[in-house]
Amino acid sequence: MGIVQRQGLRNTFISYVGLGIGFVNTTLVLPRLLAPAQLGLTSVLVSLATMGALVSALGFTNTTLRYFPYFRNRENGHSGFLPLLLGLPLALFGVVALVLWLGRPLVLRWYAHDAALLGPHYGVMLGLALCILLYNLLEAYTKSLFHTSFSSFLTDVLQRLLIVGAAVLYGSGYLSFDGFVLAYMGSYAAIAALLLGYLAVIGELHLRPTRAVLRVRPVGELLRFGSFALLGNISGTLLVTIDSLMLGSHSFADAGIYTIALNISTALAVPFRALLKTAYPLIAEYWKEGASEKLLDFYRRTTRLNTALGAYLALGIGLNLPFIYSLIHRPEYAAGTVAVLLLLAGRLTDGITGINGIIVVTSPRYRYDLLFNLALSVLIIGLNALLIPRLGLLGAAISNAAALAGINLARTWFVWRSFGWQPFDRRIFYILGLAGGAALVAWLLPTLPNSWLTLLLRGGVLTVLYGAGLLLSGWVPEVSALARRLGIGR
Repeated sequence: MGIVQRQGLRNTFISYVGLGIGFVNTTLVLPRLLAPAQLGLTSVLVSLATMGALVSALGFTNTTLRYFPYFRNRENGHSGFLPLLLGLPLALFGVVALVLWLGRPLVLRWYAHDAALLGPHYGVMLGLALCILLYNLLEAYTKSLFHTSFSSFLTDVLQRLLIVGAAVLYGSGYLSFDGFVLAYMGSYAAIAALLLGYLAVIGELHLRPTRAVLRVRPVGELLRFGSFALLGNISGTLLVTIDSLMLGSHSFADAGIYTIALNISTALAVPFRALLKTAYPLIAEYWKEGASEKLLDFYRRTTRLNTALGAYLALGIGLNLPFIYSLIHRPEYAAGTVAVLLLLAGRLTDGITGINGIIVVTSPRYRYDLLFNLALSVLIIGLNALLIPRLGLLGAAISNAAALAGINLARTWFVWRSFGWQPFDRRIFYILGLAGGAALVAWLLPTLPNSWLTLLLRGGVLTVLYGAGLLLSGWVPEVSALARRLGIGR
């Protein structure tokens, strides 16, 4: 896969280093130092800020990934694309921030049971929104330049280290909780500033506006695409924010427990995200070149790889959830166990169905993606409204998993009907059957007196059985090729 494979492997390595830091943060630091309600507050603040940043961006993150190939020309500063990318969203942010500030009484009324906790930090939410907006715009720009590793390092490693450091300072008494919240926002500001500096170092910080940007593609076309992308992005963002927002209105404590469950399930999404960071601009290039055969081959190979790795991670996490929660030493967080399993099922479906969403949104029929996303928004909000009052955080997990599965199956069907492409063959089902069989054997093993030994036993059996099955069967050629390079097998 050339550049995608190199960047994807590098991003995966960085992401898993970050995953280790995030695991320590999630299981050994934040839950021990913060009460569930305090953790729920940070989740709600980030969710509100993310929605504000999303609206302000006006879909320009997607617009960049879709249209930057037409502007790419380093010698003339990419025709002044970066000032256009930053200028319109930052101007719109001023309007969004004003609306959010004027709407403060309504927001506090929505979270009336914890308004005393949210109210003093409402201004921090606006600062968070600005930092998230700036970072997202710059990250889309660096992705389009095929520089993805540094942004992965910033979000997956450095930011998590900064948050861990702030939490330790809070736990040691050097920071108040208010100081911790400010430091939490500071981590977002730091990575945005560093990404800006990185662009300057590599010579890609072209901030001088030029009229040439108006001649490459009509601004109206960019705005129309961005508007459609915005509506689509709202649905995607709702998947990761609406649960915390709606659970928070029910209970900040439930939102905190759900945040831990969501963080644990995030391990499954790491390799998918690492691949997608580079896949988006590459697929846009395929569409531009009309390279349908390359696109279909990439679709099938990524689906196969995602299935092989995703099934292993999902089952490995599920088998060892008691061990993971035992590290937290706060029994109230273990209430999220079933939620983790449901979230893993949704994320696995997302990974197995491959890159369907990117194919649709970068295709000439990108407008149709709006229909799926609007349906997704209605579905997830409706399910949350129905299930959260009855089931609490379990209802949020059911809604999330059902929404992820539904949107991805719909997009897969649409790609097949529209372009004649579908990524599945018999090997996908063989891989899933092999993973399920290996996990069943591991699950039937006895629980040992020492939880660490149980982890090693179950994880080791799953790894040996599943890995040997993949290598002997050859169902995933990319895995077999990697094994040969490492001197494993033939």
